[in-house]
Amino acid sequence: MRKRWIMGAGLAIIVAAAALAVVSRAKSTAGSDGPDSKNAVIATLEFTPAEVVTPQLMAMPERIEFSGPLMAPRTAVVRAKAAGTLLSLTVAEGSRVKAGQVLGSIDLSDLRSRAAERAAGVDSAQSRINEAERAHRSNEDLANQKFISANALESSRATLDSARAQLKAAQVQWATSTLGIREAALTAPIAGVVGRRNVLPGEKVSAEQELMTVVDLKELELSAVVGTHEVSALKPGQPLQVRVEGAAAPVAARIDRIAPMAEVGTRGIRVVVVLSNPEEVFRAGQYASAVVLIDDAAQRLTVPASALGQTSGQEFVWALDRGALLRRIVITGRRDAVTGRVEVTRGLGADAQVIAARFDSLKEGASARIVAPGPAAAASPGKPSARASSSGSS
Repeated sequence: MRKRWIMGAGLAIIVAAAALAVVSRAKSTAGSDGPDSKNAVIATLEFTPAEVVTPQLMAMPERIEFSGPLMAPRTAVVRAKAAGTLLSLTVAEGSRVKAGQVLGSIDLSDLRSRAAERAAGVDSAQSRINEAERAHRSNEDLANQKFISANALESSRATLDSARAQLKAAQVQWATSTLGIREAALTAPIAGVVGRRNVLPGEKVSAEQELMTVVDLKELELSAVVGTHEVSALKPGQPLQVRVEGAAAPVAARIDRIAPMAEVGTRGIRVVVVLSNPEEVFRAGQYASAVVLIDDAAQRLTVPASALGQTSGQEFVWALDRGALLRRIVITGRRDAVTGRVEVTRGLGADAQVIAARFDSLKEGASARIVAPGPAAAASPGKPSARASSSGSS
């Protein structure tokens, strides 16, 4: 009985304590909700006017970019036209040459001796013609006096014709040898700059061996591949800007030609751009990039690229609406890397207030407002930050 009494007393104490806690909590709640409550704290995010923007209507020209190394279309290879020993080269790499300028010499003793032999053959053939002509004139006189037959006269005429044919053949052979000597001279085929030397004086060279390369830098080409979905906006003669590595500013150029079909194994079409280089500032092999701007007649709704966020494959912006933050899913279009703006095609109105900077831990429905920049913000204008403030209601 005593144990039952002790347990009942303990249970009564526990029930009394729980009731006291409930009554105390109810009083606390009633006191906070009542007209006498003061200094209730509500967190509000504050943004400066520089951190909140309104979408802008602007044209966004389409940019088509492609790049590649510069090439010199007027490049000539100097080859040896005859076998022999290279006696000299009078130009070095980087030397400027004129068309027809002598670049060196090859030992052409064999060609000259062959030409002299064929010149002697011409003289011999000429002597045979002279002898055949005298014999034919004598035979004509004898035929007129009926001392020889007509067949004998025809035979002497055939001998004369054969001698004349032999003379022509000898003259052609001699002319060929002379031409070979003339062509074997090492001369510059075009005006330009010596790009590369492949041999040194004293080396044995063979016919058609490459000796050096001459490059004309007055006009350069940029050959690159453009996607099939972009090439329809390009046409020959279209002006564009080309930026060459190392150059301070882009230079004007034009599209010269467009390939009629796509490259094998790709979805790209080759486009060739011509770049005028009268001062020879640029060199073949330098890397260059071309930009074509296609005018845009439409006015598009745009926001800064920094205002966009992404989650689960969807892009969104934070908008300030009636004092609260709302996350709005948007559909984007064109992007301009130069201006740093993105077209919004759906999901945003022209009068929306958009948070232009990126902040961490923003929440849907959070209280927010725009405030004038304070001293701290003025001291560091390039570093926006959402500030949380407390507002009291009495």
